Amino acid sequence: MGDLYALDFDGVLCDSCGESSRSAVKAAKVRWPALFDGVDSTTEDAIVDQMHRVRPVVETGYENLLLVRLLLEMRIPSIQKSSVAEGLTVEGILENWSKLKPIIMEEWAESRDALVDLFGKVRDEWIEKDLATWISANRFYPGVPDALKFASSRLYIVTTKQSRFADALLRELAGVTIPPERIFGLGTGPKVEVLKQLQKKPENHGLRLHFVEDRLATLKYVIKEPELDGWNLYLGDWGYNTQKEREEAATIPRIHLLELSDFSKKLK
Repeated sequence: MGDLYALDFDGVLCDSCGESSRSAVKAAKVRWPALFDGVDSTTEDAIVDQMHRVRPVVETGYENLLLVRLLLEMRIPSIQKSSVAEGLTVEGILENWSKLKPIIMEEWAESRDALVDLFGKVRDEWIEKDLATWISANRFYPGVPDALKFASSRLYIVTTKQSRFADALLRELAGVTIPPERIFGLGTGPKVEVLKQLQKKPENHGLRLHFVEDRLATLKYVIKEPELDGWNLYLGDWGYNTQKEREEAATIPRIHLLELSDFSKKLK
């Protein structure tokens, strides 16, 4: 019996937080130019640093734009347009993002689709103008490119990133080519639905099923689906999750906490 691995991308294969934070700042300046009047590069750098701390709450890339603006409003009270920014801390964002996000989306009159499109457009423009600096703002975790190259298991990428960006990074930075039909990116449906599709494919029948993810919330969604009981679930402890989430995962029988060195060995 062989193995099938469905792999999340950001936070499992690739540390893209530097790139996504910089892209979010660029996109936020396009979306809300007046708010960034007088914001100097030191403040921008400080926000990018804070973005690394709040990254565990991000499920889909456009949320980075919301976080950039929220962190800016927290720093500069005079521009606050949301009712939640005053007195808010990074810890408060980590604890309550699912409640905060709909409030700020409504108060700022923002639409998910417009932000998704803008975030993708800004990345496309950066890639077109300067592919090298876009690529270098990302990094694959140690040992991951070789593990992907020499994997004996059947691999699929299941990500909320737009497929073209995942594909570009795999090819340009990791030197790995994954067939496009094995990359399920933004727009291919929720991850639980993608996993259902994968297990139904005739060519995957009889394979042991493994799903590696760095978001505890996503793994919990999988556990709620009886149809997905056959999947082995792993939380990558090197990814974008908090100590509190890792401790909670350790109490859930279905979830295996995985270290980076063990992950690379498993694929081989």
